[in-house]
Amino acid sequence: MPSMNDLVRQHTALDDSDLEWLHLLVSEWQLLSDLSFADLVLWVPTSDGTRYVSVAQMRPNTGPTSYQDDMVGHLVPRGRRPMLDAALDEGRIVREGDPEWREEVPVRVESIPVRRESRVLGVIARNTNLLTVRTPSRLELTYLQSASDLAQMIAAGAFPFPNQQVDMDASPRAGDGLIRLDADGVVQYASPNALSAYHRLGLAADLVGHDLGRTTAELAPVRGPVDEALVKLASGWAPREFEVEGGDGVIQLRAIPLKPKGLHIGSLVLLRDVTELRRRERELITKDATIREIHHRVKNNLQTVAALLRLQARRMDSAQGREALNEAVRRVGSIAIVHETLSQNLDERVEFDDIADRVLAMVAEISPGKVTGRRTGRFGILEAEVATPLSMVLTEVLQNALEHGFGPGVQGTVEVSAVRGGSGEESRLTVVVQDDGRGLPEGFDPQRAGNLGLQIVRTLVEGELGGTFDMVPAPERGTRVVLDFPVRAEKQKH
Repeated sequence: MPSMNDLVRQHTALDDSDLEWLHLLVSEWQLLSDLSFADLVLWVPTSDGTRYVSVAQMRPNTGPTSYQDDMVGHLVPRGRRPMLDAALDEGRIVREGDPEWREEVPVRVESIPVRRESRVLGVIARNTNLLTVRTPSRLELTYLQSASDLAQMIAAGAFPFPNQQVDMDASPRAGDGLIRLDADGVVQYASPNALSAYHRLGLAADLVGHDLGRTTAELAPVRGPVDEALVKLASGWAPREFEVEGGDGVIQLRAIPLKPKGLHIGSLVLLRDVTELRRRERELITKDATIREIHHRVKNNLQTVAALLRLQARRMDSAQGREALNEAVRRVGSIAIVHETLSQNLDERVEFDDIADRVLAMVAEISPGKVTGRRTGRFGILEAEVATPLSMVLTEVLQNALEHGFGPGVQGTVEVSAVRGGSGEESRLTVVVQDDGRGLPEGFDPQRAGNLGLQIVRTLVEGELGGTFDMVPAPERGTRVVLDFPVRAEKQKH
């Protein structure tokens, strides 16, 4: 199905600012559809003025649809639907005419001009399925009256409200709860859902006949005088969304001023009980904070262990024992870096490039020579269960390269490169650590070497990461270590 942007740019003479107005209207018109119990189709005249093209469609959540098929992209010659012509040419809402029959279903058709400033950009065809029409209740009468007011505002260019993009997925809808206010902010009608939401805030009486702003402010737990800002918001004088918490509940409200003929005649207030939603959000925030605190404490404990090992190493007379403890310090430090990073995140994923740089700097400090370390490529975002073993593997490989590749005072370079490849749910990460040191000894087999560091690397790469590890002579000079293992496809952190 073509997008509204494609259809408008292909068939009409509307500019980008006009298109933005239509997008703003379409972001709001689910409300008009629900209040009208009707389908909406937006028709825009083509550049040559001979046809209309349908660029958007909306079905009601409150009643049966009049269109089983999608109408977007249809072209209709001018003159075939006189009500569209009249609404476009005269700039008024057109309701004249008998019901249309579509697949044995009677449909009442109305045309609402879409005005922006002094121009009519298109026409909304409002189509109501008449098969289910019955004697309307007070709720339905309020819906229909509110829909009529909104339609007049659209025809006058007063709705939607400029510079107020609404997230319809998060905003309250008519069925969640609706309150109709008069020009003074007094409640004329409150739907059962709206009344239930206010009862949860602590209201003991009915809402009808009460000033909604004052009533809402009194239910909110504030100290001192009544919150005048909240009074004004809940009175519906300006288009705003806000939340109120009181008693055992939290409700989300959206105020829509009604000015069908340019004068403020009242307001619609849509509201939704979001008590359980906010409770779950708070639980998640508490859980996230707890996880971050755990990582922070683990990092502190690891740093304490490293400090104790470092202190013990200074007291040892054996050079071999002292070096073994220093290696342990670096291994513990590499894990602490991961936990420090996790303690600052909202999820169990880390941007590993920063960790790799810190590990490279930490290991380079102990180099017997004057070795320069650098990183190329991106590790990207990794899960915690990958980041922790990878940080240890990187520490061991770098430490091995610096200790065995360069003698005291020797200058050299160690480069860490990372490449992610593949597609779908799983990709692969290839890490290459290459130095220009003295190289591998004759007959060296990395798969059988008894060095503790290489044993750790093999165990972690093959066991924890499910990958492969190889160590070979570099093309020109030195040693080249290649790590390859699967990782989850990278997703942007939020």
